[in-house]
Amino acid sequence: MSYRIDPRLPLTGEVRRILAEEIGKALVHLDAAHDRPEQALHKCRKRLKNARALLRLVRSGDETFCLTENQCYRQVAALLAGPREATALVETIDRLAASFPEQSAGGGLDAVRETLVARQHELHGGVGLDAAITAAIAACEEGISRIDMLALPDQPEQAADVLAEGARITLRRARKALDKASSRGGADDFHDLRKAAKTHGMHLSLLGRLWPMPIKARRKAVDELGETLGELHDVFVLRTLLDAADRPLGSPQETRLLSKLLKRSEKSLKKTCLAAAADLFGDSPRRSTRKLARKARDDLAAASQEDAAAPGG
Repeated sequence: MSYRIDPRLPLTGEVRRILAEEIGKALVHLDAAHDRPEQALHKCRKRLKNARALLRLVRSGDETFCLTENQCYRQVAALLAGPREATALVETIDRLAASFPEQSAGGGLDAVRETLVARQHELHGGVGLDAAITAAIAACEEGISRIDMLALPDQPEQAADVLAEGARITLRRARKALDKASSRGGADDFHDLRKAAKTHGMHLSLLGRLWPMPIKARRKAVDELGETLGELHDVFVLRTLLDAADRPLGSPQETRLLSKLLKRSEKSLKKTCLAAAADLFGDSPRRSTRKLARKARDDLAAASQEDAAAPGG
């Protein structure tokens, strides 16, 4: 099956199906994380993000269920954040070296990279990771047992309104985050923009059969923005570690080049992200999702009529 809502089927059943599939895949990756934490934790967190985006999309249809389950999977993701972040920071050093080959050719990033690799190995090899994985597995298994409690409106008009409202809220979050990132440029502002962009990209996948316009190009642009915002986030995290009082990344001499390259990278990434986000989220969220609501109502109603007209319907 796919991460896409089929308008020919009742909304409740489709959301239950997709949620069960995503959490089931997260459990598979959690099981693999004992032996291959670098890849498996990243894949697991992606499945959890998919599940949470789905819950945000249909939240207005069953507020209590969606809020509770979203909080559950947010806590699961938090259990796994440290080990995953450790890997991402090593990858960030490698990206800096590739982006600025002349400056880093003399090995000016080597000491920091060694420190981050040691930190990564410590987090991946400790008993804490096994405990986190065990707790995450238990939480996901409990989550799967609760899926049948979800109850959404299945009538075409009400179902369309639920989907349009979820999409609109995320677009509004993205627009608000873009305005703040443009005016203030803080790490939290760009992080909020990243979360909203990622969620919107997942909503495009979920609503692929209902979105009122071709989405292939938009989805590609949203994915690229999400990746660039992710790189910027990792730069912010490294900057925070660099400025920490206990200097976990090394002495000023060891981190001089890193500090210089992080500033250059941050400036470039911010500019790229703001331009791309302005293209994607410059329109009114209400206007965009009004079209979605109309098309969804028409498509869902047509599917319902086809079912009623079918033999045995």
